[in-house]
Amino acid sequence: MKKEQVVHCQFSVWYPLFRAVTIRSVILPLPENVKEYLLDDGTLVVSGREDPPSHAQEGRDDAEEIQWSDDENTTTLKAPEFPEFTAKVEEAISSLGGSVFPKLNWSAPRDAYWIAMNSSLKCKALSDIFLLFKSSDFITRDLIQPFIHCTDDSPDPSLDYELVLRKWCELIPGAEFRCFVKENKLLGISQRDYTQYYDHISKQHEEICRSIQEFFKKHIQYKFLDEDFVFDVYRDSRGKIWLIDFNPFGEVTDSLLFTWEELTSGKNLKGDQGEGEATEQDSPVFRCTNSKVTVQPSPYLSYRLPKDFVDLSTGEDVHKLIDFLKLKRNQQDDD
Repeated sequence: MKKEQVVHCQFSVWYPLFRAVTIRSVILPLPENVKEYLLDDGTLVVSGREDPPSHAQEGRDDAEEIQWSDDENTTTLKAPEFPEFTAKVEEAISSLGGSVFPKLNWSAPRDAYWIAMNSSLKCKALSDIFLLFKSSDFITRDLIQPFIHCTDDSPDPSLDYELVLRKWCELIPGAEFRCFVKENKLLGISQRDYTQYYDHISKQHEEICRSIQEFFKKHIQYKFLDEDFVFDVYRDSRGKIWLIDFNPFGEVTDSLLFTWEELTSGKNLKGDQGEGEATEQDSPVFRCTNSKVTVQPSPYLSYRLPKDFVDLSTGEDVHKLIDFLKLKRNQQDDD
């Protein structure tokens, strides 16, 4: 994987070429001070809007507000303000219908969805975006290691970071697919949400594969800037294919139900096709989760708080709570 390939997968590079077959989006330059704020390891203080009262605040009298400290020397953390950038973001969100899916040049904060109040990447204000971005390892990687896994020793290309706001659409995970292209040939298609079993994919995989092939030949093949790349698509309820994203052809991109050894060498790929499937020489291999037995936890769960911590804080695991209380009682007895 070359650094040039990574550059070509930036959203602002490919979006003008494929605007007609993807989701409407707005691209905003990311100011340097906003980038510094996103990389700040200090206390998470979310900036970006005049915060309306939360549900908890609405039901609480002013007299019952919690007083955290009466110490006059207590330092109050205050979020930095970006008035010009905030105004541009608010205008863009409004133009896209009031709700957006945010990302940077390459990545979206999919690993941080759990921290949002709605457990979703749906954002309605800059503060929603900042909360996700500052909690995301994917976003941090975009900012500090965009060329990780690249094999060439050339100097890193200069980058202009951008905030990408995509019109929010309720996409069903079971309708997303990742496609792997080598030398402008579609090698393989993988179910994107491979941790779950979807009955309709197993039953319609030939039709799905055929529609993605047709989309690739009509809209993607020989039109992207590289001959080796990965692209994601969505198949809606009418069977129409929509382009979602491009990714570099290499280890930085999740190979899902394939391995990168298979994809780079081409070995073992044709062995997947059974009787009744398309047997054309250029037909891609289609892989999906074929049984509920193979269902796995979401790979993004590893980015959340430790499970024991969550169980204790919510009281969902009674036995852990009892053990914790016993431990505290024993500590008090020892004291």
